Order: sequence, then C-alpha cells, then structure tokens
Amino acid sequence: MYAEVLIEYKVKSLDRSFTYIVPAELQDRLKVGMKVVVPFGGGDSEINGFVTNIKHDTNLGNLKSIKSITDEYLVLSEELMELGKYLRDTTLCTLISAYQTMLPSSLKIKDKKANYEKFDTYLKLKMPREFVKTYLAEAKGKNQKELLQCLLDNEKVLKKNYSPSTVKTLLTKGIIEEEKVSTYRIDKEDEKKENQITLTQDQQHLYEQIIKSLNKAETFLIHGVTGSGKTEVYMHLISEVVKSGKCAIMLVPEITLSTQIVNNFYGRFGSDVAILHSALSQGEKYDEYLKILRGDAHIIVGTRSAVFAPIKNLGIIIIDEEQSESFKQENTPRYNAIDIAKWRSEYHKIPLVLGSATPTYESYARALKGVYTLLCLPKRVNDAKLPTIKVIDMSVEAKSRNMVISSYLKDKLQERLANKEQSILLLNRRGFGTLVSCSMCGYTFKCPNCDITLTYHKSSNALRCHYCGYYMIKPNECPECHEHDIKDAGLGTEKLEEKLHEMYPNARIVRMDADTTSKKGSHEKIIKDFKDEKYDILLGTQMISKGLDFPKVTLVGVISADATLNIPDFRSGERTFALLNQVAGRAGRSGLESEVVIQTFNPDNFTIKMVEMGSFLKNYQYEMSIRKKLKYPPYYYLVGIKICSKVYEDASIEATKVYNHLKTNLSHESIILGPTTAGVFRVNSVYRFQIVIKYRFDDNLVQSLRSIDEMYIGHKTVYLEVDMNPYYI
Repeated sequence: MYAEVLIEYKVKSLDRSFTYIVPAELQDRLKVGMKVVVPFGGGDSEINGFVTNIKHDTNLGNLKSIKSITDEYLVLSEELMELGKYLRDTTLCTLISAYQTMLPSSLKIKDKKANYEKFDTYLKLKMPREFVKTYLAEAKGKNQKELLQCLLDNEKVLKKNYSPSTVKTLLTKGIIEEEKVSTYRIDKEDEKKENQITLTQDQQHLYEQIIKSLNKAETFLIHGVTGSGKTEVYMHLISEVVKSGKCAIMLVPEITLSTQIVNNFYGRFGSDVAILHSALSQGEKYDEYLKILRGDAHIIVGTRSAVFAPIKNLGIIIIDEEQSESFKQENTPRYNAIDIAKWRSEYHKIPLVLGSATPTYESYARALKGVYTLLCLPKRVNDAKLPTIKVIDMSVEAKSRNMVISSYLKDKLQERLANKEQSILLLNRRGFGTLVSCSMCGYTFKCPNCDITLTYHKSSNALRCHYCGYYMIKPNECPECHEHDIKDAGLGTEKLEEKLHEMYPNARIVRMDADTTSKKGSHEKIIKDFKDEKYDILLGTQMISKGLDFPKVTLVGVISADATLNIPDFRSGERTFALLNQVAGRAGRSGLESEVVIQTFNPDNFTIKMVEMGSFLKNYQYEMSIRKKLKYPPYYYLVGIKICSKVYEDASIEATKVYNHLKTNLSHESIILGPTTAGVFRVNSVYRFQIVIKYRFDDNLVQSLRSIDEMYIGHKTVYLEVDMNPYYI
C-alpha cells in the first residue's frame, strides 16, 4: 500500500504530494486527511505532512516509508480537503498553507505532537463488592471507610476529592484501581437554562423565511437596527437546526463580541457549544477541536477561523456583524471568511445568514439585486427608542479650550453619574500620546523599522510602534540637541482615561483596548464587571463598538469622530458610518432615554450628517454614486499586489517589472494603478510598493497573477503579496 503525502516545505515549488510506502502496522489505521511524519531529503531529517491519497500500486521505485501517524484524532474530511483546493485557487496560496490555516495552532502540521489531551483520574473498585463490604466492616480508618462506601454507592469517583494517603493505601492493597478518562477543560453544562424568548412579529417573519430554506443553498442578509434582536433570531434558527440532527456555525468578528454571545449560547445550549478563538489556551483549542471532531458539540461559536470547523453534518452558517473587516485575513492565505462560508453553504446545500445593522455596501448591493435575500428588522425589541444623536463642532469648542471633551459632553457625563446610569466613550486610538518630540529642536521619535512615529504608553513609560512591536523607554534627553524638553502630543485612550479621572474623581472608570485586554480572561472580566455596574464609564477603542449589550448605558460619546474619515481609502465613508452607527447602538437598549454625542471638526461632512439622521440608505446611495464613477467595488473587483524588499532599489525595479508584465498580459479593459508606495511605505525594515488592479471580467487575470507569483519564488531579495479583493488599498 502506498500513500501520497503533501509535505510542509518552505519552497513553493515543492507544494505537491510525494509517494511513500505505508508500513504494515499502519495500513489498517491510515486514512486520507491524516497528519503523518515522513522522511524527507538526505540524512535522518523528518517532516510532517497530510495524506492526500492512498493507493495499492505505483510505478515509482526506491520509495521511503511513512514513519508514524502524528495524531489519529486529526483527520481532515473530504470536504475540508476540497475546501483547501478552493482556498489555494482563489487566494493563490500553497495547498499546504490552506490546510494549515484550517487547524488550531496546537494542531499545526509543523508542530511536533504535543500531549494537549486532558484526563481526569477516577477511582473504582478492583476487588469484588462482597470482599469490599467485609473489609469495610473491619476497617478502622474513617477516610478509608468514606471512600469505599462512596465506591459501593457509585461506579467511580474523582481521585482528587480524596486524601492522597488514603488512596495510596487502598491502591497498594489492590482494593481499588485508577481509571483515566478524557475530559474537556471547558464544560458549561451547568449553565444551561430553559430561557428561550418568544420572538416578536418581525423576528418571527424572518425566522420563518429562513426555515423554509434549511435544505437549500441560499444567502440571507438581515439588515436590522441595533437592538432589534438579531441574536435571538439566530438562536431560534440554531435550535431548530440542532433539533433536526444537524450542526451550526456562528461567526462573530472579535473576541470581545464573542464573550457575551458565547455566554448567551451557553445559557441556552450548555456544553453542546464549542468555542474557537485566539484567546483560548493551546489545551482549550485542542479540546474544543476534538469536541467537534467527536460530535460532542453541535454548535460552534467563534471568530474568523471557526468557519473551518470540522463539522460533518452542517445545517446552517450564521455570520454576525458581517461588515467587520476582521473576517478578512491579512496574511497568507488572505481569505475572507464570508467567501469560505458561501462555499460550505453550496457544498452542504444549506442557508448562510449574514446579519448587521450596517452591512457592507457590496453585500447590500447584492441583496438589492436579488443575489442575496434581504430581510429587515427596522425596530428595536419592545419598541425601545433609538438614541438621539447630537453632533458637536469641536472647532467652536477649541476656542473655549475644550480640546478633548466638549462642554456639552462634560455635562451629560455628569448627569449620568448623578442618575447612576452608565456611559461609553469611544476613542479609536490607544496609547497616551500619538507623537513624541523635542520642544526645542523639533526632533520626532520614529520607529527605526517603520515609517511611523512612536506612540507613548505612560503605564510602561515606553515609546511603541504599533506595526512591528519595536519599543524603547522614553528618554529624558533629546538625542539631537540634548535638551531635556521631551513632550508628547495627540490623544490616546490612556491619556483620555487620565483626564476623565481628573474631571470626575469619584467616577469608576475602566479602559478596554489592546493594552488592557492582553491577559487571558481580561475581555470577559471587563465586560462582566461593567454589566454588573462596577464601573460608571467604559472607555475604549473600536472593540467596544459592536454587539455589546449593557442595559444601564444611556450615553455614548465619540471622541475624534474624524479619525477614520481622514484615511485615504474609498471605504473610509462606509467604515466611519458603520463605526459611529454601531457604537451609537450601545445606548438605550433597555428602553431608557438615551443620547449619543459625536465630537467632530467636520460637522458638515455628509457621512456625519447621515449618522446624525440615522440614514443608512442615503449614505449607501451617496457612496455608491462615487464608487460607480471611480470604478470601485461593487462595480469593479480589486486585486492588491505588494512588491516587498529590504532593499529599496530592488523593490522599485521589480515593481516596474511586475507592472509591465501585467500591462502586457491583462485585458485592455482592466485598469492597472501604480506602482506607488504602499500606505505605510516601510514596515519592519521592508520597503513596500503597491499595484492595484481594477477589473470586471478578465480571463487572463488568475494565470497572470500566478505567473508573476512564480517569478519571485526563490528570489533573493524580493517577495510578492497578492491580495484578491483587499479591504484596504
């Protein structure tokens, strides 16, 4: 018997299967999709790989044998093997990297077998029950009697609940024995409650529309205002799917959002839920993956990578906050989880449900054209009112020296504190100061590896680069003029928190950003504590803008609403509307009178006006009119190509070569822009040039992209990054 094995190797040209002999002791156990260890190259070197085919004969000679099966639990299904090929073809990645991205980090093919499986040790009787009863009658030790009586009453008991010396004595005498049982680190069965909520008329209508298509590949777009109860519709759909004997995948964009949703799902479905996201430990990831493979969980809730969950009997896929850019992976393979979900929807002939208060304009355009089925939830549950929105012109406030928080927002925060209500403040920039310089000579501290200024973090007294991670302790002396006049400028969440403490010394304030949520469990703790009203004000970056539900929040303030508007990207208006609309939706969800205060230096900007009016449709129409003229999605597709090198001249020369190759081989109707410097020209000491392709139909595109990709395989100084349908250009 022979097996074809796809190996993990850095050289792209070796992204293919090699034939190996299957030794007799593995022939009954080996399956297609298994992870194995094989010899490769000269000497005693070994490498991991996936079995892609098993056959009984071959014309090849001088073959080596498979050494071992790495993990018998891990078998990629036929569906996932095919999905890997789709991923390779649509993102131009290698097949092995496509398979790699489907696995949790604890099961990556390049890793050696690690013993992540967890066991509980139980005790059970070894001697006959009659003998134990006789021994029990004569035994003097209280602890021995207690343990033996429990074993007479129960089949087995947990070893850790009893005295080690007592256990050792009975084990030595041969009266009891140990039994190890595989267990999961996360077990939420005790949290399960029967708390299904009756759907409103609007929710019921959506539910019934989707239920009709449970055995059909159809994509639904739920456009529901914040607080309209989309999550409850999702849970009813999933409950029906599970009752029918099938499984469900529920994707959320970020760990912060998954916290509340996961708790809701545990409360409804208990340990029938498996969770997959990056904040889990390696052992927890291993457990949850095995739980899915074994069929012990029928509902998977997670972030982007959970779309690859190894479910055998999939019944529905739901993607909440579908507008989030978090569903697009920015490194190889550069896939979009929504595209993967569509593929699996087609494969299983099941519905895909996309939900958002601010869907992407591409998705909304598809819904209006009938490619997706559009379903709407125009009202909040229980007829709760949407918050009123007030826009503050900060150019006027600046004249009164209110540079950070307007007088209006100050008063509103004070009102909420007096009324024992809660407030949320959004500032989408972390750190203390965004720029550090010398007041005497103007020297500005920049990252030595990137074209970006360093951000000051006061808590660690460090200057940090948010691109490559470089940091240095803040100096007291300027390296240029040697004066001691180093100051920071700009505003980040850390500085805003300090100012809030100065303004409201009795207020309980908590900050939620990448700095305060780096430790395991920190997301959950902040969210739980704020919901339990241990804090009055929640301050954070965009991670607090989506999906969170706090009944006592009646005020939302947006500091520096212009930040996303000023990004030179055709999606900046769409992103700004979505961010402001989403964070506004955190207020008034329990029916209390609520308000949103948006601070901006551009109060007359069209997007800001539409946020104030709450008009998604008008902003959509305005942005689409611009995109049509400028030939941007959804009217044209995009490809982003980055030509990267640590040598500036090499990157520049090769970028021109790539442009000329594309110009020669692509359709004359395709538009090639560039080469230009990428948004941040140098990142981690790598210079980056960019070429953008706009196209509608081009039969030569994929082959041309593959050919230029292959041109740079093994290049000494230059490499390419090809991104189909990028989120940022």
